[in-house]
Amino acid sequence: MQGRRRLPLAVVVLTGAVTVAIGFWWHRDRQVSTPPASVLSVAANAVGQPATIETPKPAFEKLTGLWQRPDGGYLIEIRSVGPDGEMDAAYFNPRPINVAKAEAYHDGGAISIFIELRDRNYPGSKYNLQYDPLYDRLTGIYYQAVQKVTYEVEFVRMR
Repeated sequence: MQGRRRLPLAVVVLTGAVTVAIGFWWHRDRQVSTPPASVLSVAANAVGQPATIETPKPAFEKLTGLWQRPDGGYLIEIRSVGPDGEMDAAYFNPRPINVAKAEAYHDGGAISIFIELRDRNYPGSKYNLQYDPLYDRLTGIYYQAVQKVTYEVEFVRMR
């Protein structure tokens, strides 16, 4: 097969690398320039007003899980947290104790939670805790209503 020239291997490899780089750049640029659907809310009404940007809801998802107080068998199970901060939570010592109120909220730059217990021997005992993202723990104050005593407490994630 005379007369037919072969391209040097370096040219073929270089051409392939440039093609892959351009494809990666194009794909990445498309992802960055396209806002996620959850950010934009189309407020199209009868007069055709433009879309509005929704304010993102607080990121309370990181609170879900099972938390244990290292100084005893006390457990908080946070099953879910709604965008308004309302929590589906349970408390155990070691048996279930009724949770009358549980909510998450932003306190400055921190995520905080409030849990009120209403049960036998727990007539209004309360936890006021803050989430520590650095150590993935909950720290704060526990008010024991029967004894009218306040304790500094910590909960660590079990799962």
